Amino acid sequence: MPARLNQLDMIMPVDLASRIAASARMTSSPMSPEIDDWLREKRRQPFESADITLEELTRSPGWRFAPDTGNLHHQSGRFFTVEGLHVTSERGHPAEWWQPILVQRDIAILGIIAKEFNGVLHFLLQAKMEPGNIDMVQLSPTVQATSSNYTQVHRGRAARYVEYFTQPGRGRVLVDTLQSEQGAWFHHKRNRNIVIEVTGDVPVHHDFCWLTLGQIHRLLHRPNVLNMDTRTVVGCLPGTVSEPVGVHTMTEILSWFTGHKSHQHLSARLVPLNRLVGWRRDDERIARDDGGAFSIVGVSVRAQTREVTSWKQPLLAPHGPTLAGLVVRRVNGRLHALVRAEALPGYRDTIELGPTVRFMMTDHPTTPADRRPEFLDHMLSAPRHSVRYDVVQSEEGGRFRHARTRYLIVEATDDFPLSAPPDFAWISVEQLHALQRHSYYLGIEARTLLLCLNSISGPDTDFGFPAR
Repeated sequence: MPARLNQLDMIMPVDLASRIAASARMTSSPMSPEIDDWLREKRRQPFESADITLEELTRSPGWRFAPDTGNLHHQSGRFFTVEGLHVTSERGHPAEWWQPILVQRDIAILGIIAKEFNGVLHFLLQAKMEPGNIDMVQLSPTVQATSSNYTQVHRGRAARYVEYFTQPGRGRVLVDTLQSEQGAWFHHKRNRNIVIEVTGDVPVHHDFCWLTLGQIHRLLHRPNVLNMDTRTVVGCLPGTVSEPVGVHTMTEILSWFTGHKSHQHLSARLVPLNRLVGWRRDDERIARDDGGAFSIVGVSVRAQTREVTSWKQPLLAPHGPTLAGLVVRRVNGRLHALVRAEALPGYRDTIELGPTVRFMMTDHPTTPADRRPEFLDHMLSAPRHSVRYDVVQSEEGGRFRHARTRYLIVEATDDFPLSAPPDFAWISVEQLHALQRHSYYLGIEARTLLLCLNSISGPDTDFGFPAR
């Protein structure tokens, strides 16, 4: 293995940062299809994702409610389960709550194959149908599969290209890190985000296409095209600065972050689903007595392009969009973001760096002003000229039904205070890139926002951001 890697390093330029920057500048490529026509064709395929009752879901082979706990599980013992969670917090509101949560022990591979054409890095993406996707088909990584999928527990076809990520020596590793997903809806969920660069021929299946990073950045400005998994993997590509600096040193940032993890005030434990307080299960769904922020529902799926062509499964269905907002400003000539040490019950270590604001917008009308997140009103009332990015994107369609997040980036003026509440810190974009190379520092929303920020702060844009 080391000898193989050394040979590849001799073939490929070691200045990866400049190669990534060059790919980001290329917004068209002869290797790519006309993406609008190509994606439109893929979405015309006969896909179906129909709502069904939980009673119908559990009457079919596959999914069952455990008689003792009420947990919803697959009879294979794999894939994922829906269980209960009891949360207590010494800070914030509420101080205690109960909720269902998705438990998935499998570590998924979210893998992208990269290859250089005409001196420019391209990335192989897939037009993938997921049952919870808005518009059904979105652009996913080359491989997006749990171990249950790629070991064929479902008895379907093998995932295409998975051997590039499961067999050593297939290419040069550009990214390889474990990252979390939504800590509000998943319990200790983690995925292997990996990018492999190859030099040999890669036969391209008709549901896959090569895109430059510049093309990917452009697609970020359109809703429901790049799925969540593509955004998190591409976002883990290294930045272009080898020694990141900011208003705080990396040692100060790590000390602040470690201090919050050491003194976190949130406790979460799994409990039987049938013992959740304030929730009810009927033939239709699992829902909170007062309606709440989400439900657990069932779907029936047909998709000829998938490894298994038909199946039934549960999904977590949010009742409205989430806002993930980031305040940015220049400090000493460098672009900084105001991030939060955010405690969520599903995180493995309780705290990861989140956006300035993460808020379920269905709660906005009923949340008193003194209990709204800090900086929420600032973001919602920001003048148009200070809004740098504002696009609603889909979240993971394999576990969520039509989950949407409004990703919002607002540039603050120079008189916006640099002093921040204890849970917040100004961290430079370069420092966030450095942290993202490691596991469990940036939450999924922060990783997406950092990628969106990259798409608007490059050399071909004029938003007042300094060149990285």
